[in-house]
Amino acid sequence: MKILIVIDQFDNSNNGTTISARRFAKGLQDAGHEVYVVSTGDKKDEYKFNLKELPLPPGISHIIKSQGMSFAIPNTEILEKAISSVDIVHFYMPFFISKAGLKICEKLNIPHTAAFHVQPENITYSIGLGTNTRVNDMIYTHYRDSFFNRFTHIHCPSEFIANELKNHGYTAKLHVISNGVDNEFKFYKKEKLPEFEGKFVISMIGRYSNEKRQDVLIDAIAKSKYSDKIQLVLAGKGPKEAKYKKLGEKLPNPPIMKFYDKDNLLKLLKSTDLYVHSADAEIEAISCIEAFACGNVPVIANSPNSATKQFALVNESLFEAGNSNDLANKIDFWLDNEDYRKEMEIKYSKSAEKYRLENSIKKIEEMFEDAIRECK
Repeated sequence: MKILIVIDQFDNSNNGTTISARRFAKGLQDAGHEVYVVSTGDKKDEYKFNLKELPLPPGISHIIKSQGMSFAIPNTEILEKAISSVDIVHFYMPFFISKAGLKICEKLNIPHTAAFHVQPENITYSIGLGTNTRVNDMIYTHYRDSFFNRFTHIHCPSEFIANELKNHGYTAKLHVISNGVDNEFKFYKKEKLPEFEGKFVISMIGRYSNEKRQDVLIDAIAKSKYSDKIQLVLAGKGPKEAKYKKLGEKLPNPPIMKFYDKDNLLKLLKSTDLYVHSADAEIEAISCIEAFACGNVPVIANSPNSATKQFALVNESLFEAGNSNDLANKIDFWLDNEDYRKEMEIKYSKSAEKYRLENSIKKIEEMFEDAIRECK
């Protein structure tokens, strides 16, 4: 198949949706397909159709950039050239270039599918309305009526988000397909980096943004009876960085906060003793799968707006979302019970096998084939 991916930002692996798109593109190429991309950027690659970036007011631009995102300006000539030369078009986000590209697909009768990666809470938490059900429902409705109900096939990274779309009146066939974890993320014998020797390392991977709730994790470590032995590592970047650094000053060992590329992320996960995912809102959280694939027991927020809780194998891997006291108790449990933790590390690593990228590639191929047959 000749496949076109339409996504606002593709060149830099600095947010989960882009990382997922790049993995799927590589996986589809490895499976023998021709993959092309329409996105912002200046890379002069044969597979890439470049669009200009949408300029935004300074305040808004800072927030968007800190989330690792940008928006593309639609260019009808470029979009038509890209779309007319492929068998199917896959849209990643319901924004300007996707809406323009969808119109072209409909005009040219080119098969097209969509992915649901932008949870309303990703937007509303940034403006202090994350728990406002009415506002979140309005965004689901806007997405549905302006974009997604014009598709017959939608990729959903989890059962959780598929159920949310059903509950909000989305009419397409919903394909539950994990974003997929690379084979490099596998069970490793613990090899701590020199700076972590003698420390119990707790890691979390994710943007420093309101919905990820790193503040709950920092508070929990401060309340742990082992706080003086714990080294927290917050892998990522985002608009809450300064606030979390300030909050982390109360810990005996201030948190290490920086963005990790793939190689260094693997080294971090080899050094990690316990992985915490404290987010209130999450469509899947591939970072959590990566962590337990490497043999790290996770402790996950049991939030009604998060799919990540699906990965918990035991109750001790769940805590009440937003409750730092409960999280502190779960952290202390796993430190108190090292033998049990070692046993569960192996079980968690094995549980990651069903989320391997090659399995997801097969499923996304089937979705594309269904859409092409339907269009013909």
